[in-house]
Amino acid sequence: MKRIILHLIVFIVLIFTFNKDTFAIKKITIKDTKDRLVQISKIPNRILCIGPGALRLIVYLNALDRIVGIEEVEKRYPYGRPYIIAHPELLKLPTCGPGGAASINKKPDLEAVISLKPDLIFVTYMDPPLADEIQSVLGIPIVILDYGGFATVNKTIYKSLLIAGTILNKKIRANNVIKFINAIKEDLYRRTYNIPKKDKKFVYVGGIGYRGSHGIESTEITYLPFDWTYSKNIVKTLETSFGSHIFLDKEKLLALNPDVIFLDCGGLKIIEDDFYKKKTYYLALKAFLNRNVYILLPFNWYATNVGTALVDAYAVGKILYPNRFKDINIEKKADYIYKFLVGRPIYKEMERQYQRINSMPYFLKGEK
Repeated sequence: MKRIILHLIVFIVLIFTFNKDTFAIKKITIKDTKDRLVQISKIPNRILCIGPGALRLIVYLNALDRIVGIEEVEKRYPYGRPYIIAHPELLKLPTCGPGGAASINKKPDLEAVISLKPDLIFVTYMDPPLADEIQSVLGIPIVILDYGGFATVNKTIYKSLLIAGTILNKKIRANNVIKFINAIKEDLYRRTYNIPKKDKKFVYVGGIGYRGSHGIESTEITYLPFDWTYSKNIVKTLETSFGSHIFLDKEKLLALNPDVIFLDCGGLKIIEDDFYKKKTYYLALKAFLNRNVYILLPFNWYATNVGTALVDAYAVGKILYPNRFKDINIEKKADYIYKFLVGRPIYKEMERQYQRINSMPYFLKGEK
């Protein structure tokens, strides 16, 4: 009898130990991207994502089943966001606040947040003191994630993925996402790093979204699809201290007169309207005159849509260096990228919402 009782005690101890180690976190402390120490008492099953790009990162981690509400801005403007296109079921979730540019670094709708009973809240673009204040008021852990600079993909976003992955028990997936992005960038590098300078044309991108839609003057000095394909971005020849995004004077653009111009779909309608009003100006640009103008999908849309930036880089490469990208079918490559990052091949829907990338703008056809 004593032996049976002893075995029973050992068995209970083993069960307790297994459960404790496997199913519970005993108050771990996480350092977020702003070096705040955040205590988390369990793996969160109910999370909210507040701020530009927060929801996207959680979708990349295949953890959207934990999300219990989304911002109103995600519902109001779902087009062009691969993570929403791939998962329209997210649009049926309750609203956790307005979101959008006006809500950045502001207190969220506390009543809406409390009603959804989250275990944890991921936020982006929020100052640490405000995050601490909200965390204290709600009694809910607030973890700040970050994308780094405007329209970038670097170690900052990787750090965010690893932090969120650790919290959500998705660290393996976080590492796989980082490896995937780096492998794509390495493929682009391998195809383009050694192209002779004499074979490169000067390029320009206009219509970049920056807190709204803009025309051809809106451009980027550090533009990922150009940087990843070692393309000669003509605005890099300018001396400027205004950061990566600039509004280039139209006369300055005419003076630079790039060989090839790319247009971000987000500003395409503005550019089209302006083209018909000022056709003489546009046709003075040799890229327009020679119809070396092409469309790219917008990736600056509530922070950086990493997958779309990678797709655009392949489109740029195929246009500028066709021999180096002759094996690439843009639609297939896009769906390969989207399927890995957001779970579904959604290129056709992106194409429907905008226009075919790797093609001339419709309003230029027949113009000469």
